[in-house]
Amino acid sequence: MSVKLIALDLDGTTLNSKGRLSPFTERTINKTTKSGIHVVIATGRAQCSLPEDILNVPSIEYIITSNGAAITDMKRELLIYENCIGPKALEGVYNLLIQHDFMVEVFLKGKAYVEKHIFENLEKIGLPDSSVKYVRRTRQPYAGVLNMMIKNKEHIENININFGNQQDRKVMREKLKLLKDVTITSSMDHNLEIGGATTSKADALLELCKKLEISTEQMMVCGDSPNDEAMMKIAGLPIAMGNAKESIKRAAKYITGTNDEDGVALAIEKYVLK
Repeated sequence: MSVKLIALDLDGTTLNSKGRLSPFTERTINKTTKSGIHVVIATGRAQCSLPEDILNVPSIEYIITSNGAAITDMKRELLIYENCIGPKALEGVYNLLIQHDFMVEVFLKGKAYVEKHIFENLEKIGLPDSSVKYVRRTRQPYAGVLNMMIKNKEHIENININFGNQQDRKVMREKLKLLKDVTITSSMDHNLEIGGATTSKADALLELCKKLEISTEQMMVCGDSPNDEAMMKIAGLPIAMGNAKESIKRAAKYITGTNDEDGVALAIEKYVLK
């Protein structure tokens, strides 16, 4: 069955290790959309964190953000789908996080917030330098971010917890598993990402496929991290990046080049534009 929709993760997939969209990949995306195939970005990033390299590609019609919590129609600049964390579930998350002093990022209506005193001392968290620069560029400092979160508990798209210590991450993952009506995933080795009971890139893509009258068998996806696994499992053509985690490679039908080798463009040329 021919591919009619291609869903692409961003970091570690469509973007290279410098966080840029290569000219070759951009040309391939434009060529793909001109042939009548929808190209959709499906990222864990909040709307405010989307890079200019992606926003400047007019042929991209839809962008899924916050691990599937929102779909934006880019041509109309319109939010067409929302799947936030439930208010009751969010209270459970709040009661757990308030007991700790981890670096928590809250995604609310397309924006990303982090505790002000942590934002001012990011170097002490133990994150990679690239992550520190990314946070400074894309997050808004806020004094009392958890209180802000609970006051807006009907509109929280995603909660991202960053760890400088892997043991803390392991322990917190086990605690989060005990909470009801949330999903736990990750896109980086140093974080955990909390979404709603049915929030995932897969659920958002199912909604978009229904809107566009496209079968999941007609969908190709490219990804590299655990938060891509759900969409890999529903796609007719799941492609893992050469730099992907082993769980993603196992879920894929094919493995392409790395994100620094234009793996996305190579996969599209090989399996779609052949």
